[in-house]
Formats: sequence, C-alpha cells, structure tokens
Amino acid sequence: MQKASYRRHRFHPDIIRQAVWLYFHFTMSYRDVEDFLAEREIDVTYETVRLWVLQFGQAYAHRIRKRRPTAFDHWYINEVFVNIGGKQMYLWRAVDGEGEVLDVLVQRRQNKRAALKLMRKLLRNQGVRLLKIVTYKLKSYGAAFRDLRLSHLHYTGLSNVSVYRTN
Repeated sequence: MQKASYRRHRFHPDIIRQAVWLYFHFTMSYRDVEDFLAEREIDVTYETVRLWVLQFGQAYAHRIRKRRPTAFDHWYINEVFVNIGGKQMYLWRAVDGEGEVLDVLVQRRQNKRAALKLMRKLLRNQGVRLLKIVTYKLKSYGAAFRDLRLSHLHYTGLSNVSVYRTN
C-alpha cells in the first residue's frame, strides 16, 4: 500500500486526517463532520469530506490494522438470529479471549458453508497460532472444523461466558 499523497489538496493534511478519523471513529455522517469542522472555523463541504473518505479512508484503515495487536490465541464463536428487512438472518460473531470482536458475518443460513466462510475469513485476516476455538454445539461448526483440519482445537460449551456480553 502506498503512502497517501496530499498534493493538489487545498487543506492541510492534518485537517483531512481529522475529518476522515471523525467520520470513521464516531460513525458521524458527512454533514456532521462538516458541522464539527465549521465550529472550528474550517469551511469544508460535506461533499469534500465524502471525497476524502473515499480517497484516504482505505489507506488509513490499512495502517490502523497493521498497528493493531495480534489476536489472543483463544477464540469464541457464536451466532444470533436477527431480522433484516423482515427476513431472518444469522449474525456470526468471533471474539478473542480478551473480548475483542475479531469479525462479524451475516448469512441467510446456519450451515457448514457459512461456518467455513467465517473461519476462512478469520484465519486469513488474523495470522495467529490458535490454541482453542470454543463454540456452541451446533453441528455446522464440527463439520467446518473437520474440513479445515482444526477439530483438535474445537471445544464445545462456554468456558468464559463474560466475553459474549455486549456493552
């Protein structure tokens, strides 16, 4: 990934960084970021903020991901039912032993294919040597772990319920 170039931009790179950071960190709208900067006497339109997010957002996210510490070697995976657009979907979530959310996946089905998709995505993105994966007794997990040859790491039941709590 190449370094972000601020050439031919009217505003100072610190202002651009601050606007993009506000947008992603506080999940503000473009207009909210525009108002926030206007309070600090920086006259930027929401359309300019949108273009900055599109141009620099991915590079910033990549740098932040690289600096993030590696995941804990114990993972807890579960799924919940959610209604999206009137349809029942499954939200698959992976949490490490310290309570950090590793990844989230929304699928229509609760089957081996969905479990495989989540596990492949996790293994590709985390880059950590696993010692233990704890799940509920859903049979899709067992089938997926057999295909990935990870069944020796798979445990069913909850040894630490507190990591599933949400704030």
